[in-house]
Amino acid sequence: MSGPVDAVKVSSPAELYALAYEIETDAVERYKLLADQMQAHNNSELNRIFLDLARAEGIHAAEIQRMAGERGLDAQRAPIGAWRTESPEAVDLAAAHYLLTPVEALQMALAGEERALAFYTGLAAEATDPAVKKLLKEFVAEETEHVELCHRLIRRYSTGSEHPEDLDPPWAVD
Repeated sequence: MSGPVDAVKVSSPAELYALAYEIETDAVERYKLLADQMQAHNNSELNRIFLDLARAEGIHAAEIQRMAGERGLDAQRAPIGAWRTESPEAVDLAAAHYLLTPVEALQMALAGEERALAFYTGLAAEATDPAVKKLLKEFVAEETEHVELCHRLIRRYSTGSEHPEDLDPPWAVD
């Protein structure tokens, strides 16, 4: 796998906790931003979906913080933050638009979860420390559950319908 995983070498559980915490908190921030955008467009259903996704990622971040315990997270954050420009799990803001459907929103979330799964799987393949490998196995299992959840939600929201009719279509302006 090329990309962020090539630039990251995790040599201790403390580094892994800090990295995972940063990835999760980035996802929370992105989902909250998308929820705000959907609220601004009076799309309460997508606002709720994105807030639910943010809450789920926040729970995962809190669990990672709890697992880190006395090791802490702050001491490790500065060197880890330099490895990337985008978090593997962060959804693509460029794909969001005011006519976004629940299925499209969930597909955006799914893509982020799949990137996070691939990221942790790649780290696990490279890890040499047994404690790090064990933790990565747990993170891979967690991200696998998130991917499966996205698939279940996509099936639940799938209706076969396209975008709703835009009652206020944009006009080209010269």
